[in-house]
Amino acid sequence: MQDDEANRFSARASRYARLGVNAGAFAARMASNRVMGGEPAGNAQALARALGSLKGPLMKVAQMMATIPEALPAEYAEELMKLQSQAPPMGAAFVKRRMQAELGLDWRQRFGQFDLSPAAAASLGQVHRATSLGGERFACKLQYPDMASAVEADLVQLDLLFSIHRRMGPAIDTREIAREIGARIREELDYVREAKLARLYHRMLADRPLVRVPRIFAALSTRRLLTMEWLDGDKLMDFEDAPGEARNRIAMALFDAWWRPFSHFGVIHGDPHLGNYSVVAAGPRASRQVEAVNLFDYGCIRIFPASFVGGVVELYEGLKQGDEARVVHAYEIWGFSKLSRETIAALNIWARFIYGPLVEDRVRTIADGVKPGEYGRREASAVARALKAQGPLKVPREFVFMDRAAIGLGGAFLRLRAELNFHRLFEEAIGAFTVGDVAARQKAALAEAGLEEAPR
Repeated sequence: MQDDEANRFSARASRYARLGVNAGAFAARMASNRVMGGEPAGNAQALARALGSLKGPLMKVAQMMATIPEALPAEYAEELMKLQSQAPPMGAAFVKRRMQAELGLDWRQRFGQFDLSPAAAASLGQVHRATSLGGERFACKLQYPDMASAVEADLVQLDLLFSIHRRMGPAIDTREIAREIGARIREELDYVREAKLARLYHRMLADRPLVRVPRIFAALSTRRLLTMEWLDGDKLMDFEDAPGEARNRIAMALFDAWWRPFSHFGVIHGDPHLGNYSVVAAGPRASRQVEAVNLFDYGCIRIFPASFVGGVVELYEGLKQGDEARVVHAYEIWGFSKLSRETIAALNIWARFIYGPLVEDRVRTIADGVKPGEYGRREASAVARALKAQGPLKVPREFVFMDRAAIGLGGAFLRLRAELNFHRLFEEAIGAFTVGDVAARQKAALAEAGLEEAPR
């Protein structure tokens, strides 16, 4: 077991060494292109080729950055989104050794069946089908070996990406972004914490029948193995051409899954990957009736202070009423400081885009006339142009996953071609909002789930 893990880490270290050798040449090429007027797209493609062989956690980090507006220039984000984040799957013999390490020598006797071939693979682990001794179906998420060391090594490489960005006269100061990404990626390694977060989501969404959360089986779970209920469902994107009623119902479930935990408890699901949803539907394919949406993967969860939620509601009210003082107050609540009139105007470009469908009391798409892959891109570029003359803007770290989740959710709505009254959905979600109510609900829910941690 130790030999396998050492070999894997040695191979990864070798790949990093090659990347380090190439990094200087890549940076020199970038500088030369800037002087000579070379194409940014060529730089972006070179970076993608340099990183493409690494896979694993670094690709998770890179793709995370690609969904955060202006964390990287648009052409870099586009190239990074093309990369695959899946690591090579563990073989059957390797899986047996990993399971033995987590549950002991008699691990196989604790399951009725266990499929040694993965049903799904991702950047930090892979999922196996299994059953209990009584026949209940399980999804067992097994972490790849030595992931903690791999993640730390990969986070070092994050500096390469940000150093590239700093040389381009960025509009955004990326220091807080780097800290936030590092903290959340490290949390994803702890499956004991993820089990508690899944229980938290069970509680938060208990009254939302459109969203289903898998049950966790603690006796068959460890820090690197998470055993949960297997939930059947079809891929969300299999419903792109479903009747409008089905697509809208799926979109309502996604809205519930994201906005209800945030508005009532100050918690968001920070990974908008479409593979983290599946759809429960019945009937013939051409006229399927959507019953619910399954929500998976609770590793990347952001818990906010209740005051941050207050800032979201304050900005909404300020934009709805055209009250600039409330808009500025919302930015200050979030931690923006010393805001000039020009900076406020730039931030408002993004705010009006994200909040537009929430403010307008009508049935509409999440972004009229925008293609799914272009959601937010035009506005992010406009913000960058407006900010560049003022020097890099330090963005509070809470925005990293708030924006990432908002962009992912908006892109899903566009792919579904959903047409809803988002204003009324949002008004129902926030209800008679007070910061005190959110703080009280959050404290009780975290305690019930066994999460004795303060919001960050």
